[in-house]
Amino acid sequence: MPPLRNTGPAPEAERPDYAGRYLLESDLGSGGMGVVHLATSASGLRLAVKVIHANHASDPEFRARFRQEIAAARRVSGAFTAPVVDADPEADRPWMATLFIDGPTLSERVKRNGPLGTDELIQLGAGLAEGLRDIHRAGVVHRDLKPSNVLLAADGPKVIDFGISRPTDSDLRTETGKLIGTPPFMAPEQFQRPREVGPAADVFAMGAVLVHAATGRGPFDSDSPYIVAYQVVHNEPELAGVPEKLLPLITRCLAKEPADRPTTDELMTALRPSPHGARSLVPAQRKPPSAAAGDPTPTTHPRAARLHDDPPEAVRPEAAPDRPARPRTGRRRQVRRAAIGVALAALAVAVAGFVAMRATGDDGSPGTAATKGGSGSQDETFHPWHTQLRGRKSAGGPPACSAGGSAVFCSAPGVGTARLDPADGGIDWTVKGASASKIVEEGAAPVPSGGLLHVVVPGERLEALDPVSGDRRWEVDISPYASVRHAGDSVLLVTEQGRVRSVDGATGAERWTRQETGTGSQWVAASGEDGPLFAITPLEDGTATEVTGIDPGTGDLLWKKRVTGWLTPVQATDDALFLLSRNNQDAMDGVVRIDSASRTVRRVPLAFPVDQAQATVAGDTVYVLGYAGSLLAIDTRESGTAQQAERWRLETSVTRTSSPVAVGGRIYMSAADGRLLAVDSERGVLLGQTKPRMAERTDTLVATLPAPVVASGKVFAGAPDGSVFAVDSEDPARW
Repeated sequence: MPPLRNTGPAPEAERPDYAGRYLLESDLGSGGMGVVHLATSASGLRLAVKVIHANHASDPEFRARFRQEIAAARRVSGAFTAPVVDADPEADRPWMATLFIDGPTLSERVKRNGPLGTDELIQLGAGLAEGLRDIHRAGVVHRDLKPSNVLLAADGPKVIDFGISRPTDSDLRTETGKLIGTPPFMAPEQFQRPREVGPAADVFAMGAVLVHAATGRGPFDSDSPYIVAYQVVHNEPELAGVPEKLLPLITRCLAKEPADRPTTDELMTALRPSPHGARSLVPAQRKPPSAAAGDPTPTTHPRAARLHDDPPEAVRPEAAPDRPARPRTGRRRQVRRAAIGVALAALAVAVAGFVAMRATGDDGSPGTAATKGGSGSQDETFHPWHTQLRGRKSAGGPPACSAGGSAVFCSAPGVGTARLDPADGGIDWTVKGASASKIVEEGAAPVPSGGLLHVVVPGERLEALDPVSGDRRWEVDISPYASVRHAGDSVLLVTEQGRVRSVDGATGAERWTRQETGTGSQWVAASGEDGPLFAITPLEDGTATEVTGIDPGTGDLLWKKRVTGWLTPVQATDDALFLLSRNNQDAMDGVVRIDSASRTVRRVPLAFPVDQAQATVAGDTVYVLGYAGSLLAIDTRESGTAQQAERWRLETSVTRTSSPVAVGGRIYMSAADGRLLAVDSERGVLLGQTKPRMAERTDTLVATLPAPVVASGKVFAGAPDGSVFAVDSEDPARW
């Protein structure tokens, strides 16, 4: 979990002076939904006033959701919540005023003072159970209980933020495919069957909150919300550090099936406080109050010919889940490191178990086999194609692909690594590799390097294959290393302690080793064979980040610079290194550019924070894609206001996407339902999208979404139904 970072007040360019008749005195917190201000009523009551961001105020659907939040908050106002004092959902900037509760959030308490003791945990659990019982009796399911939505008041915990709650008699229902909540604290049914979410989902979240309070991390934890979601649905919780006295009860709370979880009445009975009492959970009241008053975020085999795709059909857009997962430490750090490096060079994973390659239509019917000539040899015109790499009912994520030379290389669960002809999707060869579960968690593609094709079996070995024949040329044991990063024709093997070993991508021979200071470094390579390597290492307290330039040939130190803030790398070009700046809510609040020649630092703020941001770079523009589907174009050429830097903003309405790819004046991304989308990078306009390609097992959660690949005028992408497909990059409107 990243340390608490003080980045100053959140940017809010249109901050109003009043909400209704209430004078807004200071900011208590900011998020993607709005800003919470401290205010005082005419009678002297201190209030927490949530004011919605201006860009959301113009969205009728968002206003409807905010009206529901107000109704739910009023419905549950009582001893265990922050009572609603006043609200106006129809104002130009909708707002809601609740009684201000002077106490830290549970998230702040754990960050500041560490995990709670057993008696404190029992007291917290008893208060939450009683609060949830009252909330459920009012006919409301919270659906976003998390540490930042629990205020620790002097008289017990208070549950706040009903932004995505759902009254059981409400007409506003969850849309198909829409996941809303915070992944580490969401129940499995929120990912699989969102329309069926009931009170048991809040009990699951309470169990996860208690694990966080007891250990400082969640029972499911990763930087990637997709991996966390997969873990919630399929994996057992990590409960090391939970007091033995509470272990059986918390384990029941985290049961996969809602019927197996205890009721709130059962929880209250089991969590009767110790007769010796418990210390107060509140270490000190806040003077002046800080951002704890409320979380404003709403939260070699026969080759086959491929069949041409049917014309695209109308697609229902997706919507977004809420906040990203917190990072975790310990034995799962390998998964965390792999997830962080989305913008870095791809890892490669091969999968055990051969599945016969066959051509299929969209209905899954077998196609016709052909010899090496394929359909492409008879017609020079490119036709969109799709190739099925595994059965539609097979478990696992989408195939992950890369392009190299005159071929496309893909890894897929249950198949391994395959070489495909980019003209028609015909399969040249397949090589068996790692287990299907590993590609599900890593979701990474093979990497062309040093004239060979690299396949990484996480925690085991790095294999180098001949890209023409698929024969194995050499391999390296990578079990001592936490992460593998490709940089040009080199491979960087990095340990938990920051020691780096560089090997030749062509031969596997060691080039150099060096001990980098600190742990948790992320590596990115500049474009070109001779460009420097960059190690990005945030300090433990999160106040600054060390950026180090390394000679890729010798490993020698070129320069080192300390930059303010918690930064993560995006991409390095010939001109600059681009990084994202994160605030104390783990949302992106700015772009940082470091000039390659002068090493001048330029920081560009964002108008509003972006949750779980992914980004790509084209020229001087950074394209930022949020977890909720917002796509922004940020100009980094000059320092200025957030409004000046933001060239355009597009709400894609896509819940979950791969990292964006910017090529040839367009931005491409893959969606969780198998759609490929294209956006004009100059105007911020959606140019086209393919039809969905979902697996028949719709309850199977995909942990990662591989990015599409653009090469030779085509876009190649993997889909959840196990297929790889190709479309013309120049004509998205006809997809």
